[in-house]
Amino acid sequence: MTETEMIARAKQVFDVEIEGLKRTRDSLDDSFVAAIRLMRDCVAHDGLVVVTGVGKNLHVAEKMSAIFASTGTRSIVLNPVQAMHGDLGMVSSRDLLIALSFSGESEEVVRLIPAIRRHGLKVVSLTGHPDSTLAKLSDLHLAIPCGKEACPFGMAPTNSVTATLAMGDALAMVMIDAQKFSLADYAANHPAGAIGRALVLKVTDIMRTGDRLAKVAPTVTVMEAVMAMTKAQGGAAVVADAAGKLLGIFTDGDFRRVMSLGGNNRMVEWSNGRMEAVVDCPPSAVLSKPVSEVMTASPLFVKDDTYAAELLKIFERKRIDDLPVCDGAGRVVGMVDIQDLPKMKVM
Repeated sequence: MTETEMIARAKQVFDVEIEGLKRTRDSLDDSFVAAIRLMRDCVAHDGLVVVTGVGKNLHVAEKMSAIFASTGTRSIVLNPVQAMHGDLGMVSSRDLLIALSFSGESEEVVRLIPAIRRHGLKVVSLTGHPDSTLAKLSDLHLAIPCGKEACPFGMAPTNSVTATLAMGDALAMVMIDAQKFSLADYAANHPAGAIGRALVLKVTDIMRTGDRLAKVAPTVTVMEAVMAMTKAQGGAAVVADAAGKLLGIFTDGDFRRVMSLGGNNRMVEWSNGRMEAVVDCPPSAVLSKPVSEVMTASPLFVKDDTYAAELLKIFERKRIDDLPVCDGAGRVVGMVDIQDLPKMKVM
C-alpha cells in the first residue's frame, strides 16, 4: 500500500463519518425534544440519567455519562451484564435509562429492559434501526441513521460510534442551556488541572498589584513611565487620574514605536494615542514628553470579578500582552501580564 493510498483511505474514513454525522443531524425531530424533557424531569426529581451499552457502546456510554455529569446532568454508567447480577440496586424509579445499541438487538441490553421497567424507569434508546427489538421496548427512540460503517467489512463500529457520541454531546449541550447551567457551576465540577484553575481562579488571583503594578499619572514623562515599568518588572504602565480612573496604557511596544518612528532625530507627535505629525526632535525630547501624549487612550480592560477562563479568551482573541483590571467604578486595581498565566498554570 503506497503512502498516497494510505492518505486516500484515511480521507475516505473521514468522509464516511462526516456524512454519517450529517445524516444523523438532519434526522433530529420531536423525539429529541421529548428526550430532553424526560432528562429535565429526571434531574428535577433528583434522579440519575443511567447510560448503558455493551461492547464498544459501553465505552460510548462511559463518555456520554461523563459529559452529562460534568455539565450538570447527574449520571452513572450501568454495565448490563453486572446489572443482572446485583447492580440494578444502583437505580431507582426517579432515574432514566439511555440504552445504546446500533443494531438494537444486543442481547445483554435487550434482556436488561424488562428488569429496568420493574424498577420503574423510563427508557430512551439510541439505535440505527427503528424497528429493532430495543427500539420497540423503549418509551422513546432516537434514531442514528448514519449509514454504513467505515470498516471495509462493514463490521467494526466506526461511523455508528461517532454518530452516537455526537448525539450524546447534543443532548448534553442542550441540557446545559435548558438547565441554565453556568460557568460557575461548571467550575465547581472541575476543580483540578489547568481547566479547573482557569475556571475557579478570578483575575484578582492573578493580577499584579502594589509594587508589581506600574501605575502613573498622565503628567509623568515617558522616562518616568519607563522607570515605573522597570521597577515593577512589567511590560506596561497603566495611566490613571487622581481618582484612580483608567485613562490609558503605555507598553514597552509603545515606547519602541515612539522612539523609532521617523528615523534619526525625528519624532512622531501623538495626541490621545493617535499620530498627528512627524517633527524634528532629539531623542531626549521623547523621554521628556508627558506619557498622556503617547499612551493608548481608553484601552481594553477587565473587571475584577472576571474569571481566568474569560481572561484567556481575551488574550487569545485580541493578541495583547497586558490588560488593566478595574473595579466597578472604573478605578485601576491591578494589571494582568500574559507572562504570569503559565506561572499560575492556567495556560
